[in-house]
Parts: sequence; C-alpha cells; structure tokens
Amino acid sequence: MAYFVPLLSTFIFFSIYYSQSNALSSNYYAKTCPQAEDIVMKVVKEEAQKDRTVPATLLRMHFHDCFLRGCDASILLSSKGKNTAEKDAPPNGSLHGFYVIDGAKRAVEAICPGVVSCADILAFAARDAVVLSGGPYWKVPKGRKDGRISRASETTLLPKPTFNISQLQQSFHQRGLSLDDLVALLGAHTLGFTHCSSFMNRIYNFNATHDIDPTLRPSFAASLKGICPLKNRAKNAGISNDPSPTTFDNTHYRLILQKKSLLFSDHSLLTIPKTKSLVYKFATSKAAFHKAFSNSMIKMSSLTGGQEVRKNCRVVN
Repeated sequence: MAYFVPLLSTFIFFSIYYSQSNALSSNYYAKTCPQAEDIVMKVVKEEAQKDRTVPATLLRMHFHDCFLRGCDASILLSSKGKNTAEKDAPPNGSLHGFYVIDGAKRAVEAICPGVVSCADILAFAARDAVVLSGGPYWKVPKGRKDGRISRASETTLLPKPTFNISQLQQSFHQRGLSLDDLVALLGAHTLGFTHCSSFMNRIYNFNATHDIDPTLRPSFAASLKGICPLKNRAKNAGISNDPSPTTFDNTHYRLILQKKSLLFSDHSLLTIPKTKSLVYKFATSKAAFHKAFSNSMIKMSSLTGGQEVRKNCRVVN
C-alpha cells in the first residue's frame, strides 16, 4: 500500500520550510571562491573512477535532499542523541557516497574556508555525476544555505516506488514541479540499481486477481522472480535499472514502453496522455531528454531552505 499524504498537511509543511528562491545566482562565488566547481568536479571524478556506482548515488542523494526541506544538505547531517536523521531512514538506507561530499567539502575548505555551503557542493556533485555518466551539463544556480534540522520521520514525504500518477503529480506539484518536470526527473532512473523490495509488490500477490502486475511483460516478471525469490533472498538482491546503469541515456524510457520498467511509479507515466506522450518523446530523442532534464534539475535544485554554511557537512555549526 502506498503511503498517501493528505494534500493540506503537506502543503503547510512545504510552505513553512522552503520556497523557490530568487536569491540563487550563477556567479555567487565569482569573487569569493571561483574555483569551487572545479574542485568538486575533480573529487567526484576521482571517486567515480574508483567506484562506478558513485554517480547514481550522488544524484539520488541530491534529489532526496531537495524533496524534503529544500536543497539544504539536511540529508548529510548525522543522527545525534535521540534524533534519527534523514540519512538513517529506510528510504535512504541504500544511499552511500557521503564520503565523496565530505572529501569535496574538505578540498573546497582548504582553498575557501567558510564560504561554500554543503548544499551547493551536493548540487555541483549531482550535476557532475550526470556529466561524468555521459549526460548533459547545466549551470548550477549557487548560494544555497545549509539547514540545521534533519528528521528521519520526514522521509515519509518522499515519492514512493508504489505511487500512481496522481500521487506522483501531487508530490511534485507540492514542490512547484510540473508534469514535464516529473517525467524528465524520473529519467534519473537510467542510472543505478534497484533492490527487490522496491518492486516485490509487482511480482508477488499484486492484487486479488493477479499474482503478477499485468502491466509487466511476463518474461521480464519471470526473470525478476528468479532474482528476487520470496524465500532465502540474498540481503542486497536486486537488478540494474537498465542494461547501461552507468550511462546517462534514454534507455529507461524505452524500457517503460516495453513493459520492462522495475517500478510501478515509472510505469504509471503511461496512464495519462500528457506523461505518456513525454515518455515517447524522450524514448525517441536523447537530446530532448537531456535538455528537459537539465531544465528540471535547475528548477528542482532552486528549492532552498537553509540558514548557514556548515564547516563540516555532517554536523551543524
């Protein structure tokens, strides 16, 4: 069962905590730390060469950060005392790569101490992750501040893999993002790996009529059952999101059309004409997808909500 948040309560939550800010600018660090982006790119590139899963996790980390309190690096804060932080909540359990942001922050601090926020460093790193995977480059707006609050309980507000199109639309709309943004941003699923838990509901006991989700290609569902048995499943069992999980291409959209997408939420893009037409558009044109993704990332990453520039990304000042 998908977790469904009442519209009013979530609207109040988001209107209190963040807004799309006019304070960001492309030349925010032009005088104070012009080397910041180059420094971050160097660190991300070095770490991605050591571990090819780094780009996917950095992109997901940025998305999960922005979708709660705005892009305020709250996802980087460590749990403390009785407070469990976002990074230790179930939806973020498979996130790794926090050490990449720590390394980038240390490198930036060595040149420009106390100037560049962890939120900006994460936004740069997510863009760099896409570029290093063969995706588009975009100019990241700068000037985010780091937040002081991180609560695991708030991760229930993240979009879920079981969401239908109306739930997805509501979730994105509450953050000022359109259906066009929704379809483009879900294209990030072209990178990375999905654990069995995110799609088990589609291959076992789907509903009273069908054991398997009828929108899944039967041969594909059978292969997923082989990877994800009900019993004696390997702890981290799962499957790459598409056959090229380290390349930022448009294969993901073609898989949706072939009924071979892993997540119910991805398949749900075919259930209304507007999003279905965008899936077709992006499946047939990588250039169109890359352009739309860049624009939507700029829009999403402009959700702000922080107050300070942390010295250490894991703890408040």
